[in-house]
Amino acid sequence: MNTILTIGRQYGSAGHQIGQELAKQLNIPCYDKELLDRAAKDSGLCKEVFENHDEKPTNSFLYSLVMDTYSYGYSSSVLSDMPLNQKVFLAQFDSIKKLAQEGPCVIIGRCADYALEDNPNCLSVFIHADLDKRIRRIARLYSLTDAKAKDKIIKTDKRRASYYNYYTSKKWGDLDSYNLSLDSGLLGIDGTVSMLKYAIDLKEKNCKKKIFDCEPKV
Repeated sequence: MNTILTIGRQYGSAGHQIGQELAKQLNIPCYDKELLDRAAKDSGLCKEVFENHDEKPTNSFLYSLVMDTYSYGYSSSVLSDMPLNQKVFLAQFDSIKKLAQEGPCVIIGRCADYALEDNPNCLSVFIHADLDKRIRRIARLYSLTDAKAKDKIIKTDKRRASYYNYYTSKKWGDLDSYNLSLDSGLLGIDGTVSMLKYAIDLKEKNCKKKIFDCEPKV
């Protein structure tokens, strides 16, 4: 298996649990909050910095500087002059690429699909669910009223969308931004995991077929 699966998710859609269960069944690593540890280690910045900026929208400036800097490489002196939020994004972006080079894995959120969009092994998915089902899930998990759960969901989704839309050339949750979109409210957690395993299997088989078709006939 060579596939790196990236998961974008609506809050309350069980995207984290789905990613963890899939990774467990496939016996591969799953990175969610773990990515913050890796980025901190790779960059030398403290973990608390990444936690404070994790998937949070940035001030709307210097985006082009960040991406140009990443495209052309960056020195420690250039990095030291950047605003903290830009350093955090670049460090995560870099760590995601390094993790993908280490082998198959599941990476949740943090614009991973964008960081790996040129990687032929990447399969990007967006997990969503009906709002009412997400409200019930969050209310149950955190012992909240439905009203408070709904407010938490709306605010979290807005924050994730702002972060994703700012740092990528795509739109959070839009069908065109991902290879696959699945309704976990309809499929359930186990059903969604099964669908992802099936999708990965199809992708792997298709890649092998392309390689075989390109080989000279003897």
